[in-house]
Amino acid sequence: MATSQVETVSTGADKAKLFAVVALVVMSVAAFYLLAKQGSVVQWGALLVGLAVAVVVFLISEPGRQFLAFARDAWREVKKVVWPTRKESLQMTAYVFAFVVVMALFLWFTDKTLEWVFYDLILGWRK
Repeated sequence: MATSQVETVSTGADKAKLFAVVALVVMSVAAFYLLAKQGSVVQWGALLVGLAVAVVVFLISEPGRQFLAFARDAWREVKKVVWPTRKESLQMTAYVFAFVVVMALFLWFTDKTLEWVFYDLILGWRK
């Protein structure tokens, strides 16, 4: 039996930080709409500054640090990937297109054959 591990925010400080993040995001969006008469520069400035502060608060919390560690590990793994060359990509794309054309022709031929067998031979319906 496989057990799944659920990570939760355990400390009160982390819970407060995450609550602050949510509050900052909500206040940033509200400020964006409330400052509509001040001009778009003020609107967007309030939104972007509020979201930036929310990101900083998130990143200094434990879930934020875990997210950064995960992102670093993921980036390290992406750098290990051996990407196909342009020639290999074009060859594989050509193979896929050729397969699609062959399958389309096969299905068309099968459809027309079954149409001929059922309508012309068995039922005797002529078009």
